[in-house]
Amino acid sequence: YEEPLTGEQYRKLELGPAPIDFDNTIQSLETQSKIVKLEVHYHGHPQERFISLDEPDVSLLSARQLEVINETLERLSSMNATQISAFSHQDMPWKATEDKEIIDYELVFYRDPLTSVREYE
Repeated sequence: YEEPLTGEQYRKLELGPAPIDFDNTIQSLETQSKIVKLEVHYHGHPQERFISLDEPDVSLLSARQLEVINETLERLSSMNATQISAFSHQDMPWKATEDKEIIDYELVFYRDPLTSVREYE
């Protein structure tokens, strides 16, 4: 996929890439009562889960964007947090970025087939 889907910048953190504005976005969604935060335990570990209170407005997305989202969910949704973290560490943008630095979006064009969603003809 050749355009940023989220419009967000990501930072290289120890467990994987993280959106820079995540905390502000979550706070804004909570303030607008669009999400609720649940504190749960998963396999004995505390976890925060954010649950949407609204249906997503998919009219804002193109057919290709929806396809990429659905393919990614199908490919990764069976993974737990440890597996997702390990998977992200195989991705070229994460590998090529120094710790705590912003990941350059252009690095997505150097992904290998394992992590790429780009279609080649």
